Amino acid sequence: MQIIGVDQQGTEKSLRSSQSIVAELQQWRKSQQSGRVIGLVPTMGALHEGHLSLIRQARRECGVVALTIFVNPTQFAPGEDLDSYPRTLDSDLQLAEQEGADLVWLGNSRDLYPTGFATTVAVPELADRLCGKSRPHHFGGVCLIVLKLFQLFQPTKAFFGEKDLQQVTIIERMVTDLHVDTEIVRCPMVRESDGLAMSSRNVRLTAEERQRALSLSKALFAIEESWRGGDRMVHSLIEGAMSVLDPDLELEYLEMVDRNDLSPVVGEAKGDVAVCIAARAGEVRLIDNITLEFFS
Repeated sequence: MQIIGVDQQGTEKSLRSSQSIVAELQQWRKSQQSGRVIGLVPTMGALHEGHLSLIRQARRECGVVALTIFVNPTQFAPGEDLDSYPRTLDSDLQLAEQEGADLVWLGNSRDLYPTGFATTVAVPELADRLCGKSRPHHFGGVCLIVLKLFQLFQPTKAFFGEKDLQQVTIIERMVTDLHVDTEIVRCPMVRESDGLAMSSRNVRLTAEERQRALSLSKALFAIEESWRGGDRMVHSLIEGAMSVLDPDLELEYLEMVDRNDLSPVVGEAKGDVAVCIAARAGEVRLIDNITLEFFS
């Protein structure tokens, strides 16, 4: 497994490094055989089973698998958890090698956002909904780094988990609008054995907060059960879910949306419907969702 972004001693490159990680990556990309299917798995590190499932899917579908690890500052607003976001580089590299990644690329801000960097990317119609209401700059930062990675890697396919449903929907729209020649592969969400959606932020939960956080998935499963039973009225489905949520959680939103464009569903739910939720357990912001299309 090749690693770009560490020196010969295995530590992250210093400011004195003679070659940027961007230049190294461009050299790597030129060295790849024409026609080989390159699969890209973009991450912010702190790898868990959800990330590993993306690597495995890429390994099944692609001749070359590249993993990126970069806690991207442009998707964090002041006061958010950029500084406290989990960073576990040593174990990340071990897991990536075990899962068969061919390349791990470690991003850094000085090379990706040098002095004078001024470009922005926006998909406002989709990004202003759900998480975008409380994090208005978040998805602009996500689109910016993903587009940069697509430019650098020129991947055939890129793999994203559906736990971040809004994110993958926005990235698909960006790729379509800008004619980016990369196929976006949606991969199923992975949950803990007790139902909690896997997230790198889960490690920051106290035992009490984690217990409260379990009510997020329980609320979604309550909607799924009612949906299976024939209830299609949005207000009653949401009311049933609210009765399950732990009252000590700080709920940000619980919405039923059209799975294709994230527009709110009101009245009677029809078609491809997703239920999305975001809440804080203590200082940790968590998201989850469930799709109801297969139960209609």
